Amino acid sequence: MSRLTALILTHDEEANIGRTLDHLQWVEEILVIDSGSRDATLAILAGHPTVRVLHRPFDSFADQCNFGLSQIHTPWVLSLDADYRIPAPLATEIRTAIEDPANAAVAGFAIPFRYCIGGQPLRSGLMPPRVSLYRLGSGRYRNDGHGHRIVLSGPVKRLRQPIFHDDRKPLQRWLSSQRNYQAIEAAKLRSTPSRKLSVADRLRKHTPLAPFAALVFCLLWKGGLLDGWRGWAYAQQRMYAELLLNLMLLEGRDMVIPHDRPAGSLTAGPSSPGSGHGCSGS
Repeated sequence: MSRLTALILTHDEEANIGRTLDHLQWVEEILVIDSGSRDATLAILAGHPTVRVLHRPFDSFADQCNFGLSQIHTPWVLSLDADYRIPAPLATEIRTAIEDPANAAVAGFAIPFRYCIGGQPLRSGLMPPRVSLYRLGSGRYRNDGHGHRIVLSGPVKRLRQPIFHDDRKPLQRWLSSQRNYQAIEAAKLRSTPSRKLSVADRLRKHTPLAPFAALVFCLLWKGGLLDGWRGWAYAQQRMYAELLLNLMLLEGRDMVIPHDRPAGSLTAGPSSPGSGHGCSGS
């Protein structure tokens, strides 16, 4: 009997999904929820016999993931984005964790991440651990800003080996996604009382320093300079994302930021699933 199902959301992920599936050959069941891919994603999925594809129009990441959970029957779920790689040491750790009697009361496991540029893992990534492995029925997904997260009803442990976040879609796709992401994030920060925000989110909401802090933090504190040009590229990505967010927050005050987009065009829409987020969270 299968013990584990990998759950993945897809929308035009031909640049990533084949590589992700190649690193899941040890998983007996893979469920993919596709929201209208128009590229070669479905053809790639059809070439993997362990993959079951269900089609569902995109409404939100949380709803897509919760629908996927309703279609799974194994005791454990490994929720992944279409651009995640599971290295062999992590695969071994996952199999050990779900079979260990000492984890009988554990609801899920948080897994650390290594961000990749051009397939090369960085030391300077800012992605926090996420609950990506959990028992079926132990929780539900909720939208949270531009992302989403699983809320579990029991204790969570942490694994040691990382997932590699290895997105190789074109830069233009990433830039487009960030405009959607930061619009949603700005709306969340505006609507949340400052006392309920983390220190980092208070900095993002009330000062223009966050973009520059992100650049310095990635390059110096996290060692991005030692990652060469990839470290610089990642640091600039993070600075760009924070600059977008800062401009959108300023636009909501008494300052008018000119732009060439029609009003309301920064809201997330059906194109959002192409941004790369799947059931692993924000």
